[in-house]
Amino acid sequence: MFAVVTPETIHLPPGTLMKFPGTWQDYQALVEQLGDRSIPRIKYRPGEILLMSPLPVHGKQAHIIAIVATILLDSLGRDYEPFTPITMDLPEERGIEPDYCFYIDNCAAILGKDRIAWGVEPPPDLVIEVDVTSYTDVDDYLPYQVPEVWLFKKNKLRIYGLQNERYVENSISRYFPNFNVSEIVQECWQMSRDRHTSTVIRELRRKIESQKG
Repeated sequence: MFAVVTPETIHLPPGTLMKFPGTWQDYQALVEQLGDRSIPRIKYRPGEILLMSPLPVHGKQAHIIAIVATILLDSLGRDYEPFTPITMDLPEERGIEPDYCFYIDNCAAILGKDRIAWGVEPPPDLVIEVDVTSYTDVDDYLPYQVPEVWLFKKNKLRIYGLQNERYVENSISRYFPNFNVSEIVQECWQMSRDRHTSTVIRELRRKIESQKG
């Protein structure tokens, strides 16, 4: 089946990535056309629009990584607010839809809000992205000043921290300095290849709880 992008129809087969020239107005028109649909994903960079239809494995990987973050936050007794899906727009500049994002240090600032004014209110503290189709670039989050981005690509989690207006790859997460997050995610993903995700998550919870004791 072929990809179709017209003023009336947007359809991309799973695993498809499309890039084409476009203005902010073109991007807004496509967002309005998609409405509440979460697929395909859409992104705007100055002068360029990207559309991506994820493969099923994309959603599974993103879900596992987000649950890992949730379990670790719970183990630390941290307050947080998770969001997915969510569209982050900076008018005329950027538009992006992360797989997941978490407000942690800034969670009180957006508590109870139905809409977030990007560029006015604090950005998410943590963004999670899975890249199966070369759709993701961590620098897309620079305009938002997101403190930390987790990028899962080629079955490996990379942690990028914002330092001096650029993203630097780190071995440790600023939010979980006592955990090897990359190793935990890698282990959970490998286990999920031949075991149910629910089983993997329950085992991770037990493991984290036993370490606390």
